Amino acid sequence: MGGRKTEIAAQQPKLWNSNYIKVWLVNFMLHFAFTLIVPLLPLYLSENFGADKHMIGLCLAGYTIMAIVIRLFSGYIVDNFPRKTVLMIFSFLFALVFGGYVIAGSLLVFTIFRTLHGLPFGALTVSANTVAIDVLPAERRVEGIGYYGLSNNIATVIGPAAAIFVLEASGHNFQVLFWLSLAMAVGCLFIASSVKLKKKEIKAPTKTVLSLDRFFLTNCWREALSLVFLAVAHGIMQTYVAIYGKEELGIMQGTGLFFSLFAIGLIVSRLTGAHALRKNKVSRNASMGVLISLCGYLLFASVHTLPAYYITAFIVGMGNGHMWPAYQTMFVNLAENNKRGTAISSILTSWDFGGGMGILLGGVLADSSLSTFCNYHTAFWAAFIFEAIGVSCYFSFVRAHFEKNKLR
Repeated sequence: MGGRKTEIAAQQPKLWNSNYIKVWLVNFMLHFAFTLIVPLLPLYLSENFGADKHMIGLCLAGYTIMAIVIRLFSGYIVDNFPRKTVLMIFSFLFALVFGGYVIAGSLLVFTIFRTLHGLPFGALTVSANTVAIDVLPAERRVEGIGYYGLSNNIATVIGPAAAIFVLEASGHNFQVLFWLSLAMAVGCLFIASSVKLKKKEIKAPTKTVLSLDRFFLTNCWREALSLVFLAVAHGIMQTYVAIYGKEELGIMQGTGLFFSLFAIGLIVSRLTGAHALRKNKVSRNASMGVLISLCGYLLFASVHTLPAYYITAFIVGMGNGHMWPAYQTMFVNLAENNKRGTAISSILTSWDFGGGMGILLGGVLADSSLSTFCNYHTAFWAAFIFEAIGVSCYFSFVRAHFEKNKLR
């Protein structure tokens, strides 16, 4: 029996081929460069430009808006132009804007660069994801998608911790962080340039090339709708968990541990779920993921203690680690091969839109000055309710739709 398993494994094409490793590193480096500065930007704007909370919010909001807008079009760009060229252009622009942070001498100039940065980041994540799918062997694509997500999970764990260490070691010099991010982005560009892709045929534009389906996979609206609800819950919890911990649980330095446990949960679930994905049990992984996350949100909303605070982080991370690669596989497997870029942009746009709605809604529900019913507990119960709606959507019509209409 053991010999039979060895023989089957030997017949499988190599998962970690050189191109896949390079794209994995590209994704890791772009997310590391990103997370190296994001957690400390509010502090930088406050200390260097005297920005208040309102101005900081306005300064940073443009980035998210631009990332969402470009993702609507980046799938079309990736599918209709040479993918290597697209990857290189947006890798270059992503690195270039980091140089803008170094020279920005006023809040206005910094805001302009920060807003513009959303364009290459949004498009680069779509193109890198699409290229990763292209270089994976078809027989191991589902498994490879799960491992690919580990690159940004690991970067998310290391980035903020490295940022704090560098900031303290440099005597609170934010310029060192910007230069380090720029160096990582240049490294990302260098590795991207060495990726080798097969030439793909670029078809001449047709009359239907600008149809809605070229920008968003309309046959995935069910999957997208459920994902938006799940993302609203994620947006509420992730944004307000730090201030909730500080004001209600008295945690001054515990946010880093919360997000570390969340990331560890993501990594563990992606590793343990790889076996099911290898057997193409996509719906099973998605089902497991959304149910585990739902339990985590219920615990977070109903139990307000320090142990529950940290346990929730690991549980929700575990759930998302199972759910996300499964959903990404759904979008990819419901799309024709020439619409892979559109599939990736569709799932990222859905997640970003829901997350943005969660941030706005959570801000209203958590603001106790608006009503006696508004507080953090209300916001987190709302997160549970939106998660429950997303889970209901999944079991009501998403799972059956995917199993009936998947192309591979």
